[in-house]
Amino acid sequence: MPHTLLNSKFPQVGTTIFTVMSALATEHQAINLGQGFPDFSCDPQLIDSVHQAMKNDQNQYPPMAGIVPLRQKVSEKVESLYGKRYDPIQEITITAGATQAILTVILAVVRPNEEVIVIEPVYDSYVPSIDMAGGKTIALQMKPIRNDQGIIESYALPWDELAQSINPKTRLIMINSPHNPTGMVWQAKDLDRLAELVRPTNAIICSDEVYEHMVFDDALHQSIARHPELAKRSFLISSFGKTFHVTGWKVGYVCAPQDLMTEFRKVHQFNVFTVNTPMQYGIAAYLEDPNPYLALSHFYQKKRDYFQAGLKNTQFSLLPSPGTYFQCVDYSQLKIPEAKLNETDFCKWLTTEIKVAAIPVSAFYGKSNDENMIRFCFAKKEETLNAAIKQLQRL
Repeated sequence: MPHTLLNSKFPQVGTTIFTVMSALATEHQAINLGQGFPDFSCDPQLIDSVHQAMKNDQNQYPPMAGIVPLRQKVSEKVESLYGKRYDPIQEITITAGATQAILTVILAVVRPNEEVIVIEPVYDSYVPSIDMAGGKTIALQMKPIRNDQGIIESYALPWDELAQSINPKTRLIMINSPHNPTGMVWQAKDLDRLAELVRPTNAIICSDEVYEHMVFDDALHQSIARHPELAKRSFLISSFGKTFHVTGWKVGYVCAPQDLMTEFRKVHQFNVFTVNTPMQYGIAAYLEDPNPYLALSHFYQKKRDYFQAGLKNTQFSLLPSPGTYFQCVDYSQLKIPEAKLNETDFCKWLTTEIKVAAIPVSAFYGKSNDENMIRFCFAKKEETLNAAIKQLQRL
């Protein structure tokens, strides 16, 4: 046995399912509806704005917290949408995407053995970030709502379990709306209920809102910023990459009260220091016009409706998708032997044989939780969705 200098700090952590399925899709030339990124271009005007910033020699280190013009635009945007003003100097920080923001929040506020509540299915970076901070993950599960055939039709928040889990050791509660992977969205009454539960505690909220502009059917996104009581104890995280179809740029932002933001920046300055300068100037200029993000819900609702219409001509059972750019389906009713496979094996089979890649929802749980549920991403060109639908209708 070869000698090693290192025992793994995280022996249970492997390559993420998103990387695995994307690699499998590439290997088998499958249509990739797995990993959550668009296959279409962003607005050329955004590219022009970044290019102009580069030509203007805005290529050196920006301020640690981000350039002031971009923080100002974020402040104006949040206030116009949600009625809450964050001070652009003291309460907003530009981050290297939302995942870095999440890690930084956790490292900034969680001490060893303090408890962090997450609600499964949960985005895969949350728990490893808690582990890095030495915290203790308290994983609660959404309640599946089933029809008479036992098929999941939707998910509900686990309020009873949440009420029982909050205690003096609870340092942080992670929430996510619109929710990846289920597409569920929090309602105003949900924020009121959360406020009631945390009112007698010192628990902090981390609100992951990267899909904030993808809420459908004329509903409003219930940002944590809309709730004055919760906003006082919360970090709000969002993503320009998700909003402007540039996930590879890895630029996001965090808003929080000054006392929380001060602690956030203590970590931020050492785990990333600052974020790509010309991208910041380009995005700040692009934000002069709010229409691109205001029109995003309509843009993605059309894609959702098109994709759902095609899937209705299959044996998949569709969950509602009131937000995000994801569609979850139950495959247990397919009249093929492979419908008996677990989620991971089914997704691998779907990718290699049907040539459409998806993500098993079980990957969003810490422990095995196989419900015959998989997630497709519909942030794709119509021709991509059409090709995928034709393949899936073969089942």
